[in-house]
Amino acid sequence: MAEVISLMDIDDDDSQQKENYSQKLNKGKSVVTATDTKASPWVEKYRPQSLADVAAHRDIVDTIDRLTSENRLPHLLLYGPPGTGKTSTILAVARKLYGTQFHNMILELNASDDRGIDVVRQQIQDFASTQSFSFGAKSPVKLILLDEADAMTKDAQFALRRVIEKYTKNTRFALICNHVNKIIPALQSRCTRFRFAPLDPIHVTERLKHVIEAEGLDVPDSGLAALVRLSNGDMRKALNILQSTHMASQQITEEAVYLCTGNPLPSDIEKISYWLLNESFAESFKRVFEIKTRKGLALVDIVREVTMFVFKIKMPSDVRVQLINDLADIEYRLSFGCNDKLQFGSLVATFMRARSAIVAATK
Repeated sequence: MAEVISLMDIDDDDSQQKENYSQKLNKGKSVVTATDTKASPWVEKYRPQSLADVAAHRDIVDTIDRLTSENRLPHLLLYGPPGTGKTSTILAVARKLYGTQFHNMILELNASDDRGIDVVRQQIQDFASTQSFSFGAKSPVKLILLDEADAMTKDAQFALRRVIEKYTKNTRFALICNHVNKIIPALQSRCTRFRFAPLDPIHVTERLKHVIEAEGLDVPDSGLAALVRLSNGDMRKALNILQSTHMASQQITEEAVYLCTGNPLPSDIEKISYWLLNESFAESFKRVFEIKTRKGLALVDIVREVTMFVFKIKMPSDVRVQLINDLADIEYRLSFGCNDKLQFGSLVATFMRARSAIVAATK
């Protein structure tokens, strides 16, 4: 007797096959759900959405805002250290120009994309040459954003020069870089240049307080000061340190911040400087090496922090100049991968020589 197969059984088999097929397609890929937003990087979560939200550089932001409002936006070249708001400013401009059509009217390429001469001739030129239909967008002019443009090859930059001239009527180019000297003069002359300096500690503090309040974090004043000090005017770095320290510790104290980043504490630098300037060679070598090993400090971090501390110590100017010059040489040699222990001995010897010079100057 033939087995009766119901329609329900067939549907179940089909649905099972589809489920298995979808699992094969998604194998190795994490599916993003609504709950994943809680774990998103705070750098992206708190990225300014409008020009009014940009933390600093109000003179530059107001100028670009006015040019955007008057529909007179030129080609832009924004340069300066990382984490100073260059990309956020341009993305805020794009949102103001295009509204909901933001993703259709902008082509964004960064250093992770292939940006050789072929990309300039094909992808960029294809996007720039097509006519834009601004369905609800406030401006018919398209925007091409080239982030980290200083990583582009010279040939690509020369090819881009002609593309910028040819499609100025319907396309604006925004070049973002850290080192403006790596952009060829021909491209620089075609853009309006704006320099984004490292953020003032006041602006970094204000933005961090906003994030701390929004996330409900426990951050004492000493912890906040440590975040600002270690960021060195880099807002992205400050937010990354804040988030990583929060993951490691419930209370974000100064010690927790320095422990998370691996930087030596200011109190440790004071101790190290005292030993280097007052103890014998063998004793200072032993003590500094012990604290370096116990706390897992990098020699290059010690050299950098001790160099900054030297400026606070009262000593003859010629001795200070020679000491800083010797410390700079040690850091330079470390960057080339020289033997760590030899350079550590050189650090101690440098301070021994400086101490002898200070004693000689007082006689």
